[in-house]
Amino acid sequence: MSGFFYAYKMLKRALFLLLTLYCGYTHAQDADSVTLVNATWKKQKIAPKVKLITHHFDQKNLFLANQNISYVEVKNRGKFPSFDIGYEEKELKKTDVFGIENNALVALNGTFFDIKNGGSVDFIKVNGKIINANRLEKGNKRARHQEAAVVIANGKLNIKKYDGIEKWEENLTEEDVMLSGPLLILNQKNQALDTAAFNRLRHPRSAIGLKPNGKVILLTVDGRQDNSAGMSLFELTKVMRWLGCTSAINLDGGGSTALWVKGAPENGVVSFPSDNKKWDHEGVRKVANVILLKAKKNKKF
Repeated sequence: MSGFFYAYKMLKRALFLLLTLYCGYTHAQDADSVTLVNATWKKQKIAPKVKLITHHFDQKNLFLANQNISYVEVKNRGKFPSFDIGYEEKELKKTDVFGIENNALVALNGTFFDIKNGGSVDFIKVNGKIINANRLEKGNKRARHQEAAVVIANGKLNIKKYDGIEKWEENLTEEDVMLSGPLLILNQKNQALDTAAFNRLRHPRSAIGLKPNGKVILLTVDGRQDNSAGMSLFELTKVMRWLGCTSAINLDGGGSTALWVKGAPENGVVSFPSDNKKWDHEGVRKVANVILLKAKKNKKF
């Protein structure tokens, strides 16, 4: 019987340890959500129906790290403001340049692209015209960032998920389509993320979220700096949920992450792009495409 009681005692100890670890993990998650929600966010109206909202989490109090989050919140109803896609078919331009050239209110870096040769590696359609097709991986396999889309119809933005059909994106009826990903949340359900390094390691991140009240969030998390560590996609998913999003999609991140707002200081760059490895607003990388917010509909280039 002594062997039985010894095994029973060890099992109880193991269960107690697991419960303690789980409770500690749950407490940490609760603490992070409270930290984010209760932060004194800086809010600035930049146009009717449009606000810029920012906060720097210091003292390593969000995910045990310093974090800098900037986002634009837009009421996605009425005729204006309207969303658009800015793009170059084969060239690259900085996010702020896209914003200025398109007379936009806001520009957020878009989806993944060919750094050497220019152009998107993901499907882009603007005004009903296909600008770039998907560049598939070996074996004609889709990348994870080709399994969801930002779609725009009549200036209003939505998020859609790949349905498994080969030419899914070509069949989407919206006039503007940008594939990206991975998809983080769809209709209140977290989407599956694997443990690949891209998902689990911390990097600067860009994302778009939809709230049930019709508002859209265009968000950046700065990274690769002492002042802001960046986030894993698992952490980013939590942040988008805590900000009230019921659907959210990841865009290209890393050195591409940049948020530009017309009229803001530092030539409008409100995030801290990491491409120059400095904590300033100068390190904006050239990209192939952006999501634009405009006060009025005007001709796209």
